[in-house]
Amino acid sequence: MSKISKSNKLENDEQIIAGIKSGSSIALDAIYELYYPSIAHMISQNNGSEDEAKDIFQEAVIVLYDKVSKGNFELSSKLKTYLYSICRRLWLKQLNRAGFGSVDIRGYEDSLPDNDDIERHQELDKKFEQMEHAMSLLGEPCKTILHDFYIQNHSMQEICEKFGYTNTDNAKTQKYKCLQRLKKLFFMQ
Repeated sequence: MSKISKSNKLENDEQIIAGIKSGSSIALDAIYELYYPSIAHMISQNNGSEDEAKDIFQEAVIVLYDKVSKGNFELSSKLKTYLYSICRRLWLKQLNRAGFGSVDIRGYEDSLPDNDDIERHQELDKKFEQMEHAMSLLGEPCKTILHDFYIQNHSMQEICEKFGYTNTDNAKTQKYKCLQRLKKLFFMQ
């Protein structure tokens, strides 16, 4: 195994796990840089503050460090998925304690994601990658039409004006054709 120096930047899961095993502070920096923003977003979208997001993420990192340092850690998903699952469970447990709902969450000691969670996240990751690939193959104007409608929530009237269609029915027809092409590209993979 190569030694990790301060000048190296860890960018993949294997490097980060190796960094944790060797006690590298760079591994911790990489974990925060790569994975904290999505956790902070998830918590802020679910009644949480930035301080709460930091606390939850810190707890998840402690769980990860504990597992890796004990030597019985085997990553069976993306590290991002693993940390997200831990943070989600911890956050739901905290919301439950605060009275935001009756969420059935197991105890902290059992807060690691189970195989069903990991498999679901892996399948979703795979489908998102397939969709990104299909979108990259789609081409214009279809890519922009679908992005504007489904991601940016633009109305058919806005799309009609942007692309110069004579009426919204023509824009809807084009959107439908684009969607059919995207489905074909997605399922051909």
